[in-house]
Parts: sequence; structure tokens; C-alpha cells
Amino acid sequence: METTTLNKQIQHFYDQSTQLWLDTWGEHMHHGYYGPDGRARKDRFQAQIDLINTLLEWGQVQEASRILDAGCGVGGSARFLANKFGASVLGVTLSPVQASAAAGYTQKAGLTGIVEVRVQDMTTLGPSDGPFDLIYSMESAEHIADKAGLFQQFYDMLAPGGRLVMATWCHREEPPALEPFAERQLEKLYRIYHLPPMVSISTLGSMAQQVGFEQVKTEDWSDAVSPFWLEVIRSALMPSNFSALLRTGWSTVQGAWAMRYMRQGYRRGFIRFGVIQGIKY
Repeated sequence: METTTLNKQIQHFYDQSTQLWLDTWGEHMHHGYYGPDGRARKDRFQAQIDLINTLLEWGQVQEASRILDAGCGVGGSARFLANKFGASVLGVTLSPVQASAAAGYTQKAGLTGIVEVRVQDMTTLGPSDGPFDLIYSMESAEHIADKAGLFQQFYDMLAPGGRLVMATWCHREEPPALEPFAERQLEKLYRIYHLPPMVSISTLGSMAQQVGFEQVKTEDWSDAVSPFWLEVIRSALMPSNFSALLRTGWSTVQGAWAMRYMRQGYRRGFIRFGVIQGIKY
């Protein structure tokens, strides 16, 4: 699929679905963290904040002054990072609806001029947009077809000593080859969520090393985040949210229907939630 076509599909999906997500879940548009084994019981909003903090702690991010949030949604993480580190943050999204919502949230948070959210394809960024001390990518790399190229781009935009921390959807390690059921389920997810083919966590780690990142580390956090999908399904089935869902458009309805494929993927192990970190020296 050509990048321009894929980007238009992603933009349309998020333009349609973002307001429903904001009304139901608020400004953080990503998984939550429910403890290493996924058994911690907690408020769903706290679980999302815990995912950000746990990723930063795992990636040993202690300070940063200039941050890129690559695939920022409505800028929830960007504002969190700006407040946590006292940093300026650039976020990019393909969705004008998300960027408009981000501007409102950012103004309300008193971070105008500190957090900037652009409507821009993250793969069109370059060294002149940086350098960055930290590149943070939360559940956006799964939308990028050229993942090796993305790692190279991130490496080029980091200042010496800068860090990359990434969380992204993956498929299980290979070999063995995925069984026909898993292949069919993944194809449905690729179509509905507008994803190019996913890769394994170890493949992403190898890509990061090949472009020059050092101290590359990867982990599988699937157990820690998998309860998130049941929480989303429950919220979608609430009467007020279900009626709003039906008004958002067919692509959002399909996205809600596909949540069951994500739950199946986590339960049967062919969808994994990978985290990657690396340093540029």
C-alpha cells in the first residue's frame, strides 16, 4: 500500500474516532499498565499514566529538555512529558481533528509555546526539526511500513547521548510461522486499523542496533497491558457510548468490532506489545 493512501486512511480513521475516545477515555489514547503480570486492579486513567511512567523508568529517562512525541494523538503524553521534565515538546499527528483538540488541551494546561502539535507525517521529519534529547513513540510505529527507515530517522534526529523509548504493537516471534487462524485475524486488524504488516519485537531490536543505537533493550509487556482491551470493550458497550459510537461512522464501528480480535490476539499470543529503548552516542 502506498504511504500516501495509508496516511489518508489513518487520518480518516482518527478524524472520525477521536471525539468518541476523548468523551470516553480522555486525552491519553493508548494502553494502560496493570502491573508486570496484568493483575493489578486500578482506575483505567491511572493505568494509562502508569504506562507512560513505567516506560520512562524502564528506558532510564531521567532528564530531557527537547522531546519529540512521534505520533502524539491529542498530545496527552506530550503535555505529561513537558510537565515531568520541564521540556519543550514537539508532537506530530496525521489527524487535523487530533491537532485541533491538542491545541485546546494545551492551552488549558498553560503549555502553549512549550508543547507544539503539528499535522505532519512523522516520516517527513528530519535533523533540522531537532536535535532531540528524547524521542518518545507510544503506539504509533505500528502504522509505519518502513520501520527500519523510521529507526534511522529517529537516530539522525537525536542529539549525542539522546534516547529513544518506544512502545508498539508487534506479532509473536518467528519461527514458527503463524497458524492460518492467526494470519486471518492479523489481516483483519491490518485492514480495519490501517496497519502495514507488523514484525516481531526482536526484529525491531535488531533494526535499532543496525542503524547505530547502543544499549538496545527490548521487552514483551503483553501481559501487563492486555486487560486494557476488556476495559475498552466495557466502556464502548455503555449505553451512552454505544449510541455515540453508532453516530461516528462506519470505520469507527469497525474499529470497535475489531477490539475482539485484539483480545484474541493477546490471549492466543500472536499479538504482542513490545517496548524498545536505545541510546545514540
